[in-house]
Amino acid sequence: MAVTPELRGTVEAWVAQDPDPATRAEAQRLLEAADAGDEQAHAGLVDAFTGRLAFGTAGLRGALGPGPNRMNRVVVTQAAAGLAAYLRDQVALRQAHGSTVLVGHDARHGSERFALDTVKVLAAAGFDAVLTDGPVPTPVVAFGILHLGCEAGVVVTASHNPARDNGYKVYLGDGSQIVPPADAEIAARIDEVARRPLDHVQRSDAWRHAGPHLLDAYAARAASLAPAGGPRDLRWAYTPMHGVGGGLVLDLVARAGFPAPAVVAEQAEPDPDFPTVAFPNPEEPGAIDRALALGEEVDADVVVANDPDADRCAVAARFPDGGWRMLTGDELGVLLGEDALRRGVRGTYACSVVSSTELARVAAAHGQPFAATLTGFKWIGRVPGLAFGYEEAIGYCVDPEAVHDKDGMTALVRVLALVAQLKADGSTVAERLDEIATTYGVTLTGQLSARVDDLSQIGDAMARLRARPPASLVGEPVEVSDLGPGIEGLPPTDAVRLEGPTVRVVVRPSGTEPKLKAYLEARVPLEQAAGLADDRRRAGETLARLRQEMTEALGLG
Repeated sequence: MAVTPELRGTVEAWVAQDPDPATRAEAQRLLEAADAGDEQAHAGLVDAFTGRLAFGTAGLRGALGPGPNRMNRVVVTQAAAGLAAYLRDQVALRQAHGSTVLVGHDARHGSERFALDTVKVLAAAGFDAVLTDGPVPTPVVAFGILHLGCEAGVVVTASHNPARDNGYKVYLGDGSQIVPPADAEIAARIDEVARRPLDHVQRSDAWRHAGPHLLDAYAARAASLAPAGGPRDLRWAYTPMHGVGGGLVLDLVARAGFPAPAVVAEQAEPDPDFPTVAFPNPEEPGAIDRALALGEEVDADVVVANDPDADRCAVAARFPDGGWRMLTGDELGVLLGEDALRRGVRGTYACSVVSSTELARVAAAHGQPFAATLTGFKWIGRVPGLAFGYEEAIGYCVDPEAVHDKDGMTALVRVLALVAQLKADGSTVAERLDEIATTYGVTLTGQLSARVDDLSQIGDAMARLRARPPASLVGEPVEVSDLGPGIEGLPPTDAVRLEGPTVRVVVRPSGTEPKLKAYLEARVPLEQAAGLADDRRRAGETLARLRQEMTEALGLG
């Protein structure tokens, strides 16, 4: 297929303004290969130069490469200029928080360069642009926005995405990620910038580094989450999964008085290629195998993993059969939430609508309010009076006064404090989970996930579900709620909830990947309890049936 004159003109105009020789060369290579009849190159050219990466509540995220539909210096510079234009109009925001904008980045390919482009654009727009001293975990920037009194913040990161990706996350002065309508307003400003050649965007070197105080202040705050005088005796294994959390975690746990962990040596240092994992997400099968092996080798009490930008925390523990198992995001969320309630932490407990319903029951039993939010910490972090919040995708907010976002490092401190206390009491994580189950009933959660090549398949599946939802699941009648218009005080979102007396399913498209997800829950309430082992078996069987029936209902079989 021949390259159309329109596509050729778009590519050539792009190359003329691109400041990066690597992406200029790649665009030229694709064009020449397409001209020579290479169909794969032609398809790549069309995909990269048709449309552009959408800026939304997650900011930007996509594959690295040339073109408006990829992450590169042109797209990032346009995003920075659009953000600056938006912030210039936010007089009330500036009056409340000042004119400082903090910019941080992880260690992925291109991250440092993208962050430097951003501070130069912001400085030229008249902001006090501050760049972190090298790669930092995402929670450090979320903390720094509040600590430094910033108007906004940016983190260049793709979190736990594959090595080929990068991203651009934006926070406002409240320390929370952007939500509507700010996302659409920033996107409109970016579009305005993109209509003109890139040389219209001004740059300045009048930016500054944050200095070591920022990391020091964060580490001191995180270390303070371990109760003074509490037990510190434990053995643990840790992996930062080739990310940027390792050095800071070692610092803050030393400050908190915990022993140093056994660290997975091959994953200890930042590496943008993530060579030892197929997918740098602790939730993915096999991702924490090395950490589990190390935990077994050192006879650890607990194994902890952060994702590459350290905003998520995964925990594995030994169970009665002698084997190691990674806790689900819901198990760890309820474990941390219940521990906070035991310690008398007052305020609102929250989790997303796709997370377990168990935290609501635990909070109610302790006389504390509960709030369900849409998926993402852009919503959880904004809950008024938040005491603790989590989402099932191993994201936890244990210190909402200081960080209005998920934070895998402060969560790690709270995990260590809990495990050390349990050990001092002659107990374990497994036994605490048993205690929670016998007190509040058995709740098991799982997920049905389908990756697609064509995004229209997700829309088709959601349309089918809305048009012909099942009237019952696993023999129970279910009430169907379309979250599209917004219900129960929640903003509109593309999701459908099906709920029966002991089961619940929430179906939604993934916010970061081309996937359709169904979040499954099966419960055995206390009034139906017959013994913990039997209750868990029954709940597991129900969950398996639920997965099969939803596979059929969504047409995924």
